[in-house]
Amino acid sequence: MKIKLGVLAVAAPLALVTLTGCDTTDSGSGIPSAGTSTSSEAADAVEGVSSGIYDLIGVKGKTSDSRATVTECSGKDPEKYFRVLHPWSFTPASPGDLETAMQRLRAALPKHGWKIVAYGPDASRNKNLRLTADNDAKKASVRITQMAKDNPPMLSVDVVSGCYQVPDGQQVEHF
Repeated sequence: MKIKLGVLAVAAPLALVTLTGCDTTDSGSGIPSAGTSTSSEAADAVEGVSSGIYDLIGVKGKTSDSRATVTECSGKDPEKYFRVLHPWSFTPASPGDLETAMQRLRAALPKHGWKIVAYGPDASRNKNLRLTADNDAKKASVRITQMAKDNPPMLSVDVVSGCYQVPDGQQVEHF
């Protein structure tokens, strides 16, 4: 399945700006510290978080084939600090299952360590339903947008990590 370019163009910057609500933060930046890791290990961890979210959807459908990407931590040395963003989408086999998928996520996420910090329509013309949740234990946030008026209807999912620091003597790998 192809990811709509417009969705990613809007989703990635918004995810980086708005998904920073975890409690443990670095020096007042609002971005949680995720610890020390290499870029590839952190990307694997974030993709694992995405996989766990996918498992909670509970309806049949297809996901986009996307990989995590490394981004900068705002206000931090880009040679030492990074975040991981994993944007993907889910298209249910039946358009009628879109709302079911969103409601299952809303009910299941808190049972799996996620705190829902925002839920309701976004500011778009379509008034898409949006859920934002933080998981302090995983040092990650997720924003899920129910895009019911798209063709095909889908969930847009953006998982973003806290701010990682590379181990001493290593550099941030960008991919």
